[in-house]
Amino acid sequence: MRAKSLSDLLRKGDRIAVSNITGREASKVSMISQRYCRNIVAGWALGKEGQTLEVPGAGTIPVFGQFVELMAAFPVAKRPNKIIVYSPPDAVYGDVKEVLEHGAGCIETIYVITEHVSVEVTAKLKSLADDANVDILGCNTLGIINSHDQVRAGAVGGDSPDENFQKGSICIMSNSGNMVNTIAAYLKSAGMGVSYGISTGKDTLILTPLKKLLPLAMKDARTQMIILYVEPGGAYEEEAVAYLRSLKKVKPVLVYVSGRFAEGRNISLGHAGAVVEGNGTSASAKMEMFDDYFGIPVFDPDQMKKMISLLAEKKRGVRVNALHDLVSAAMAVADACNIKADFSPAHQIELRPWFINFGAFERKLPRSLLLRPGTIQEPYGSLVERYVKSGFGRIPTRQTMRNASHASSNDGVTPRIYGYSVMNLMRKGSFAESVLLYWLGHPLRQDFEPRLFEMGLIASLTNGPGTISGQAPKLSASAGNTPNTAMIATLAAVGNVHGGNGREAAQMLVNVFGKSGLTDPYDKAKAPELDAIVAGFVKKFKEKKAMAKEAGVDYDKVPCLGHPVFNKEAVNYDPRERVIFEYMEEHGIHNVFLDFYHRLSRGMTDAGVTNKVHAVNVDAALACILMGIAWPLLVDKKITVERAVQLPFLAFALGRVAGGAGEYLDHRESGTDMDMRIPVDECMYLGRIQD
Repeated sequence: MRAKSLSDLLRKGDRIAVSNITGREASKVSMISQRYCRNIVAGWALGKEGQTLEVPGAGTIPVFGQFVELMAAFPVAKRPNKIIVYSPPDAVYGDVKEVLEHGAGCIETIYVITEHVSVEVTAKLKSLADDANVDILGCNTLGIINSHDQVRAGAVGGDSPDENFQKGSICIMSNSGNMVNTIAAYLKSAGMGVSYGISTGKDTLILTPLKKLLPLAMKDARTQMIILYVEPGGAYEEEAVAYLRSLKKVKPVLVYVSGRFAEGRNISLGHAGAVVEGNGTSASAKMEMFDDYFGIPVFDPDQMKKMISLLAEKKRGVRVNALHDLVSAAMAVADACNIKADFSPAHQIELRPWFINFGAFERKLPRSLLLRPGTIQEPYGSLVERYVKSGFGRIPTRQTMRNASHASSNDGVTPRIYGYSVMNLMRKGSFAESVLLYWLGHPLRQDFEPRLFEMGLIASLTNGPGTISGQAPKLSASAGNTPNTAMIATLAAVGNVHGGNGREAAQMLVNVFGKSGLTDPYDKAKAPELDAIVAGFVKKFKEKKAMAKEAGVDYDKVPCLGHPVFNKEAVNYDPRERVIFEYMEEHGIHNVFLDFYHRLSRGMTDAGVTNKVHAVNVDAALACILMGIAWPLLVDKKITVERAVQLPFLAFALGRVAGGAGEYLDHRESGTDMDMRIPVDECMYLGRIQD
């Protein structure tokens, strides 16, 4: 490591720059940090140059378009020396590389807050940082706090870092960033403060693991005790214990190992790195390893005198079995090692629920079990008061729904869909309109919408027998299955790759137009400036594609743009989409989403992203039709985004399953059983014969 002490990682006077600072999480955390310690000098985000982040009571933070512009704006002595990376996963590599290239000789430490960064990219980040002699923490770290200097980088400390992080003698190192905050709050109740709180992160690769951080804590004059919060997975703790064993004199260490409850159960522990790779990386194995190093049993709060005696003899520390035992254990270690309290203890942490009504049961309980109501913190206090006044409990909650439905009913006389009589819908005669009522929960607003939807269903029936979903019912028929099984087989062959792109397209449209002010997708006069939207989209996509290729990782393509069959011309069209588009033109129907797709296809080629104009395929047409229908309901918050983005996939599946039934019937009449079997002489075994 470049750092020789914990203060080298963060101290008063350090100047911080933040990537993607205008993002939701980055801007929120940066504003809180600026009010706490005012150590952020600037940020950068693509396309946001010239903007500022307003921090009430703490001035403004300037925003630049690129890091190189940020560096050029400051004299050498005032340039940032610490970097916080909030970039999306596919942009992390490019941003870190840019920082190292243009921050050479100035940048000392980089904190990568971003989670879900691939292992390949993380390894490359480490190599780049090592070559540049720059320390890099993360990925998926919450950052660091230096309580003595009252500065932080990242979100350690939450919204009120000065509340629990009082200066003291204990350094907290944790896989979980939120646990740094929790442990600090526990220690405060015992009069023990924090020297440094460090979130190492818990991705599969930890860029600065315990083995690198512990030597800094051992040398730190402010730190008298170290607390570790450890999760399963990885060999980092094994390396750390090997380091501790190599020392002749150590500072006491307290350890809590989480995750034992999940052993033998199919439970996700949340962090990518909390995956047990072998016996030595399980929670139980790590507990045993630390106990062996400490040389004393796990901490028992009911045997304080005995524990203090053992701790005084070994002076290495101890492991606790429960997180809330950390306070008692820390007090025992302090007593055994002559470590003084940092300040007068705060009130003991206790459970203070907001709502209590024991009723008659109160007379039967011991007074020690009768919990006192606590004060409800803002903003929750005023919210609860408002709900109580309006009749608390009237807010609809999730139910079992076993015998209930918002979508359908039958009182023994009239079956209904969202309150509309099925018989009346039958008399009206539109299957398409009735399906959309069932899916949306609201009647349609435009007369042409059922016709557009019906055209999309017809287009989804088939794209020939060679498709995956076209093969499925033929295979099912060959096996002698019934029609419903063949239809299920058709549905089973429809997924994210085949048919599911419409869902991704709908989500993309929500992301692109969600903040554009669009209210009526059919009103061309009030549509947002599509050329500007397309230009911005293409620019970002081109940059992401370039960064992904440079990093050697895959990148997300634009959903529903291009088709493997209709892809041989300089300008390509999906003939099914053309019929829908021509109908709309003929009837004077403008759909802003389909217009966007057509402009995007040409914009990608004009910008050199693609070498031909790709077809806007039928899945995109379905997505545009259904988002056009659903958008006013989304704007009025009558349906959720989750419901809206599922509609194109449902439509494709509905059309294709009917097409699958047609393939089944044809094959039962004209095909021979098992005619889909691949001949034996064409089958290959890629393993080794064992007998």
